[in-house]
Amino acid sequence: MSEENKAIVRREFEEIFTQGNLDAADEIYASNYVGHEATTPEGIHGLQAAKQFASVYRSAFPDLQVTIEDQSAAEGEKVVTRWTARGTHQGELLGIAPTGAQVRITGITISRLAEGKVVEDWTNFDALGMMQQIGAIPQPSTALHEGGISPQEISGRTHPERPPEGGVSPEEISGG
Repeated sequence: MSEENKAIVRREFEEIFTQGNLDAADEIYASNYVGHEATTPEGIHGLQAAKQFASVYRSAFPDLQVTIEDQSAAEGEKVVTRWTARGTHQGELLGIAPTGAQVRITGITISRLAEGKVVEDWTNFDALGMMQQIGAIPQPSTALHEGGISPQEISGRTHPERPPEGGVSPEEISGG
Protein backbone atom coordinates (compact mmCIF):
# COMPACT_ATOMS: atom_id res chain seq x y z
CA MET A 1 0.00 0.00 0.00
CA SER A 2 2.85 2.42 0.71
CA GLU A 3 4.03 2.46 -2.94
CA GLU A 4 0.46 3.11 -4.07
CA ASN A 5 0.14 5.98 -1.58
CA LYS A 6 3.43 7.49 -2.76
CA ALA A 7 2.18 7.35 -6.36
CA ILE A 8 -1.05 9.16 -5.39
CA VAL A 9 0.92 11.93 -3.66
CA ARG A 10 3.27 12.19 -6.67
CA ARG A 11 0.19 12.77 -8.82
CA GLU A 12 -0.85 15.59 -6.48
CA PHE A 13 2.44 17.44 -7.08
CA GLU A 14 2.90 16.56 -10.75
CA GLU A 15 -0.62 16.74 -12.15
CA ILE A 16 -2.24 19.42 -10.01
CA PHE A 17 0.64 21.79 -9.27
CA THR A 18 3.13 21.26 -12.12
CA GLN A 19 0.70 20.51 -14.96
CA GLY A 20 -2.17 22.61 -13.61
CA ASN A 21 -4.71 19.82 -14.14
CA LEU A 22 -7.26 20.79 -11.48
CA ASP A 23 -9.65 18.05 -12.63
CA ALA A 24 -7.15 15.50 -11.29
CA ALA A 25 -7.99 16.80 -7.80
CA ASP A 26 -11.29 14.88 -7.99
CA GLU A 27 -9.33 11.62 -8.18
CA ILE A 28 -6.56 12.60 -5.73
CA TYR A 29 -8.30 14.39 -2.83
CA ALA A 30 -11.02 13.07 -0.55
CA SER A 31 -14.18 15.19 -0.47
CA ASN A 32 -13.43 16.08 3.17
CA TYR A 33 -9.79 17.03 2.44
CA VAL A 34 -8.04 19.37 4.91
CA GLY A 35 -4.80 21.20 4.11
CA HIS A 36 -2.58 22.94 6.65
CA GLU A 37 0.06 25.44 5.49
CA ALA A 38 1.51 28.83 6.42
CA THR A 39 -0.10 31.13 3.83
CA THR A 40 -3.60 29.88 4.66
CA PRO A 41 -3.86 29.96 8.47
CA GLU A 42 -7.60 29.17 8.37
CA GLY A 43 -6.77 25.95 6.52
CA ILE A 44 -7.99 24.48 3.27
CA HIS A 45 -11.26 22.61 3.79
CA GLY A 46 -12.83 20.45 1.11
CA LEU A 47 -12.19 19.48 -2.48
CA GLN A 48 -13.22 22.83 -3.99
CA ALA A 49 -10.99 24.74 -1.56
CA ALA A 50 -8.06 22.48 -2.54
CA LYS A 51 -8.68 23.27 -6.21
CA GLN A 52 -8.90 26.99 -5.43
CA PHE A 53 -5.63 26.88 -3.48
CA ALA A 54 -3.84 25.17 -6.38
CA SER A 55 -5.41 27.63 -8.82
CA VAL A 56 -4.06 30.61 -6.85
CA TYR A 57 -0.49 29.33 -7.09
CA ARG A 58 -0.85 28.21 -10.72
CA SER A 59 -2.18 31.69 -11.62
CA ALA A 60 0.63 33.42 -9.77
CA PHE A 61 3.28 31.07 -11.22
CA PRO A 62 1.93 29.72 -14.54
CA ASP A 63 5.27 28.05 -15.31
CA LEU A 64 5.37 26.36 -11.88
CA GLN A 65 7.51 23.24 -11.76
CA VAL A 66 7.48 21.10 -8.61
CA THR A 67 10.24 18.52 -8.31
CA ILE A 68 10.00 15.73 -5.77
CA GLU A 69 13.45 15.51 -4.20
CA ASP A 70 12.72 12.69 -1.76
CA GLN A 71 9.67 10.71 -0.74
CA SER A 72 9.05 7.98 1.78
CA ALA A 73 6.13 6.13 3.26
CA ALA A 74 5.78 6.93 6.92
CA GLU A 75 3.93 5.25 9.74
CA GLY A 76 0.40 4.11 8.90
CA GLU A 77 -1.15 5.78 5.88
CA LYS A 78 1.23 8.76 5.70
CA VAL A 79 3.67 9.82 2.99
CA VAL A 80 6.45 12.36 3.52
CA THR A 81 7.56 14.36 0.47
CA ARG A 82 10.46 16.82 0.27
CA TRP A 83 10.06 19.05 -2.77
CA THR A 84 11.41 22.07 -4.63
CA ALA A 85 9.19 24.50 -6.55
CA ARG A 86 10.36 26.91 -9.23
CA GLY A 87 8.42 29.49 -11.18
CA THR A 88 8.11 33.04 -12.43
CA HIS A 89 5.83 35.42 -10.54
CA GLN A 90 3.50 36.38 -13.41
CA GLY A 91 0.15 36.74 -11.62
CA GLU A 92 -1.18 38.22 -8.39
CA LEU A 93 -0.27 36.28 -5.26
CA LEU A 94 -1.87 37.06 -1.89
CA GLY A 95 -2.56 40.62 -3.04
CA ILE A 96 0.93 41.15 -4.48
CA ALA A 97 1.07 42.27 -8.11
CA PRO A 98 3.23 40.23 -10.52
CA THR A 99 6.92 41.11 -10.41
CA GLY A 100 8.40 38.80 -13.05
CA ALA A 101 10.78 37.48 -10.38
CA GLN A 102 12.13 33.96 -10.60
CA VAL A 103 11.29 32.03 -7.43
CA ARG A 104 12.76 28.85 -5.98
CA ILE A 105 11.46 27.45 -2.69
CA THR A 106 11.72 24.18 -0.85
CA GLY A 107 9.19 22.45 1.35
CA ILE A 108 8.09 19.29 3.05
CA THR A 109 4.58 17.86 2.95
CA ILE A 110 3.21 15.08 5.13
CA SER A 111 0.14 13.56 3.50
CA ARG A 112 -2.38 11.26 5.17
CA LEU A 113 -4.30 8.97 2.87
CA ALA A 114 -7.41 6.84 3.29
CA GLU A 115 -9.16 4.67 0.72
CA GLY A 116 -6.76 5.74 -2.02
CA LYS A 117 -7.17 9.50 -1.59
CA VAL A 118 -5.33 12.30 0.18
CA VAL A 119 -7.40 13.20 3.23
CA GLU A 120 -5.02 15.65 4.88
CA ASP A 121 -1.76 17.49 4.07
CA TRP A 122 0.59 19.30 6.45
CA THR A 123 2.91 21.49 4.40
CA ASN A 124 5.82 23.57 5.61
CA PHE A 125 7.63 25.59 2.96
CA ASP A 126 9.84 28.66 2.76
CA ALA A 127 7.01 31.20 2.54
CA LEU A 128 9.32 33.97 3.85
CA GLY A 129 11.87 33.20 1.14
CA MET A 130 9.13 33.25 -1.49
CA MET A 131 7.90 36.65 -0.30
CA GLN A 132 11.47 37.99 -0.28
CA GLN A 133 12.11 36.68 -3.80
CA ILE A 134 9.04 38.45 -5.18
CA GLY A 135 10.01 41.64 -3.33
CA ALA A 136 7.06 41.71 -0.92
CA ILE A 137 9.42 41.54 2.07
CA PRO A 138 12.90 43.08 1.97
CA GLN A 139 15.93 40.84 1.99
CA PRO A 140 17.82 41.05 5.30
CA SER A 141 20.75 42.91 3.71
CA THR A 142 18.39 45.61 2.38
CA ALA A 143 16.17 45.90 5.44
CA LEU A 144 18.15 48.71 7.11
CA HIS A 145 16.06 51.73 7.96
CA GLU A 146 16.46 55.11 9.62
CA GLY A 147 17.81 54.44 13.08
CA GLY A 148 18.57 50.79 12.31
CA ILE A 149 21.83 49.08 13.14
CA SER A 150 24.03 47.87 10.31
CA PRO A 151 26.12 44.68 10.48
CA GLN A 152 29.23 46.90 10.61
CA GLU A 153 27.89 48.70 13.66
CA ILE A 154 27.13 45.39 15.34
CA SER A 155 30.70 44.22 14.75
CA GLY A 156 32.10 47.57 15.90
CA ARG A 157 33.99 48.13 12.65
CA THR A 158 32.46 51.54 11.83
CA HIS A 159 33.89 53.27 14.87
CA PRO A 160 37.29 54.95 14.61
CA GLU A 161 38.59 53.55 17.89
CA ARG A 162 40.16 50.11 17.97
CA PRO A 163 38.32 47.28 19.71
CA PRO A 164 39.44 46.71 23.31
CA GLU A 165 42.58 44.65 23.74
CA GLY A 166 43.32 42.02 26.31
CA GLY A 167 40.86 39.56 27.67
CA VAL A 168 41.02 35.82 27.11
CA SER A 169 42.66 34.41 23.98
CA PRO A 170 41.06 31.61 21.92
CA GLU A 171 43.93 29.34 23.01
CA GLU A 172 43.16 29.98 26.67
CA ILE A 173 39.50 29.17 26.10
CA SER A 174 40.25 25.90 24.33
CA GLY A 175 42.93 24.94 26.85
CA GLY A 176 45.52 24.72 24.09
